[in-house]
Order: sequence, then C-alpha cells, then structure tokens
Amino acid sequence: MFRIALASGVSAALLHAGLAAGAPLDEPIKPIPASVPVDAAKVALGKLLFSEKRLSKDDSVSCQSCHLFDQGGAHPSKRPTGAGGAVHVVNSPTVFNAVFGFKQLWSGGVDSIEAVVERVVKAPRVFASNWGQVLGKLSQDGALVARFKSTYADGLTPANVANAIAEYNRALITPNARFDKYLRGDASAISADEKNGYALFKKYGCIACHQGVNVGGNMYQTFGVMGDYFKARGDVQEADLGLYNFTKKDADRHTFKVPSLRNVAQTAPYFHDGSAATLDEAVDVMFRFQLGRQASAKDRELIVKFLGTLTGELPQALK
Repeated sequence: MFRIALASGVSAALLHAGLAAGAPLDEPIKPIPASVPVDAAKVALGKLLFSEKRLSKDDSVSCQSCHLFDQGGAHPSKRPTGAGGAVHVVNSPTVFNAVFGFKQLWSGGVDSIEAVVERVVKAPRVFASNWGQVLGKLSQDGALVARFKSTYADGLTPANVANAIAEYNRALITPNARFDKYLRGDASAISADEKNGYALFKKYGCIACHQGVNVGGNMYQTFGVMGDYFKARGDVQEADLGLYNFTKKDADRHTFKVPSLRNVAQTAPYFHDGSAATLDEAVDVMFRFQLGRQASAKDRELIVKFLGTLTGELPQALK
C-alpha cells in the first residue's frame, strides 16, 4: 500500500510559502516554511484551551498532559493516562507540524485536527466527556465566554472549541532545523557523519515513505511490509489494526499513516505501540519489517545522526 496525498486543508502554495526562493538543493525532503497562515485570535484562544483540564470528565487532564513541548510535542510514556487514570490504547503522537499531515491520528483515520479534538473529548481513555459537560463547565467562566464571543460570531460552541484548539495546533510548526538550513544551501549546517547518514537513508529506501516537508505524514503504509511485525511482537490489540478500525476494509489491516520524522530525536518511545525505546531500535525494526533487510550497527548509527538534524526550533506560538 503506497498512497500519497496533499495535506488536508494545506495547499501547494502553503507548502512552498516561506521556503528560500530557488532552494539550492533539490532533495525529496523539503524545508519547513517559516510560517503558516493562521488566525492570531483563534490561536491565542486555542492556546488557553490546550491546557484546559475542564475539557476532561474529572478535570484531571488536558491536551498538554499528553503532548509535552519539551518532548517534541509527544509523551515519554508508552501509553499516557487520561481521565480517571485510564491508560491510552496508543502512544501519544507529536502535535508539532500536524498541519502538514494529510490525515490525523496514528492510523490516519480522520481528516482534520478538529476531528481529532472531537474524538478526544469523547474517548473513554482520554477525556471521557461529552460536549454537554464541557460546555456546561466552560460557560460558567465569564472571561472565557467573552473571549469566544469576541473571536467567533456564534460564541462558545463545540465546533468553535475544536476549531480554536485546531488553529493553535496548526501554528505549532518547528522550522529551521539544521537539515533545513543544509537544504537551503548551508553545507556546514550538518556534519560529515550526518550527511553520510542521509545518503544511507536514501540508499536503503527509507526516503520512499519519509519525504516531503514533514519527512513523512503524507501516505499510508502497512506496518510489516516485509515481515509480520505483530506476530513477532505478539499480544495483538485492536489498536494494532490501524486504519481498519475506521474503514473495516481487510486491505487496511495494520495500515497506518507514515509518521513524520520531524523532531524524532525528542519523541521516544517510538511507533503507535511505544515498543521501541530508542531511535536505534526503531531504525532496526524498520529495516527488518519494512525493508526486509538488516543494517550494520555503523549504518544505523549514521542514520540516527542524520535524524537528529531534523529537530527544529520551538514554535513561535509557544512564546
């Protein structure tokens, strides 16, 4: 399965906006633009809501609880906990650069960040709430209600809560990684080992699924193309079915959105199940189950060094 599509709601012009004109290097990976078009008022409101625990049934967790900005927008636990201490069914994916994803969630089962918010509010292992409860609590906050009225014509509504959080998420881009500087022509931005790691990344075929602005996030792929990853791992769970849980198509079993590798050095553990504790382990799994081959420890080391160049600057929206 090898499907590529443009990010939902992101035009080709957006993907090229902010890139250096006539970028010196023509590579399968493209630099992150310096900015994306967002509504500043909605971003500011969404920033408040991102850390709002009243979105959860017992006021115990917020979006921020599972998406830590000092962890690359992800979470260091295999599966973080939600309302009432319930354990999530998957690892928390990064929220950074989600705007460049053609679909959302690990499985790629929904089209928009707004749809993610809708699911998270109701998910029994995340917020375990409903819009009636959420709006009932938020409507008692006069300052917040006024903020919604000044930002949206129809004020505080479920759709507007989801949209504000989504708009904030769209602003969470991480430009100016060292590799982006290299792509723009600064040959000194990455080391010789990192350049060799990138060459190996392309030579072995990793680039087939991990390319574009987000170094991934623009296609579906079966987890276990060249080997049965889930049989080898054991204890198959419903979450391991991936996209099938949304489409119910047999062809979509164990199919997932190819994750972005942006800031990947900060987002351990890896994969939807959090099964790989280190990048070296994750690279080894990819070689064995996606490429059907093994790489030497030295080659894996060089590829990991290259992946470290994909760490960008913290989003301006956090400042």
